[in-house]
Amino acid sequence: MCISMAVTLPVSLAADETAAAILRSSGSDVLVNRNPAPTSIALFPNDLVETPQNAVARIELSGSAADINADTVVQFQGDELVLDHGSVSVSTARGMRVRVGCLTVAPVNLSQWTQYNVSDVDGKVTVNAAKSDVYIDSRAKKAQEAKNPSRSTRDIVRESEQRSREEKCGAVYMRGDNVAGLGAVMNSMWAKIVAGGAVGAVVCLGLCHDDDPASPSKP
Repeated sequence: MCISMAVTLPVSLAADETAAAILRSSGSDVLVNRNPAPTSIALFPNDLVETPQNAVARIELSGSAADINADTVVQFQGDELVLDHGSVSVSTARGMRVRVGCLTVAPVNLSQWTQYNVSDVDGKVTVNAAKSDVYIDSRAKKAQEAKNPSRSTRDIVRESEQRSREEKCGAVYMRGDNVAGLGAVMNSMWAKIVAGGAVGAVVCLGLCHDDDPASPSKP
């Protein structure tokens, strides 16, 4: 029983934490969680990707792809990319969104391929709909305003059109607060496997010993 638990716990945790995407980069200057990335590496939610001025990268996952242009910082959130600055080009049939501060760009039609570009330069967000239409949703700055639907706004950028908006919320909030990759490491598959093994070991101590006490009165 103990051996079964020690093996099953890490495996079950690993199954829940599968690689969500693959990052392919053009050079060694691309960073993932502030560490140099190889030309191909698995990405997990909360991973931070940074491209310098002389390199680009591409995120590939089932039903979606995103080209990260040079001089860009973006955080991968599975079905959403959080853009701090720079620009990304998204091609998706799974509704992949891009969030820039209080603005969220998302496909209108989730059943067909949508291609769009989002750039954030000096607080100005520009959205270009290359194929199919996209929404620009703007949420309220204040929490109490966000509870009031009348305060939210939604614009549509039609195919082949472009619109710009001022980014009203200041700097993008990167969920997970990764510090030199710490958040991503703690959320990684191997961290959960180790944690699962530790739990199994503790269970073993409680269940797998014989009836003799740990410190018998008679040696």
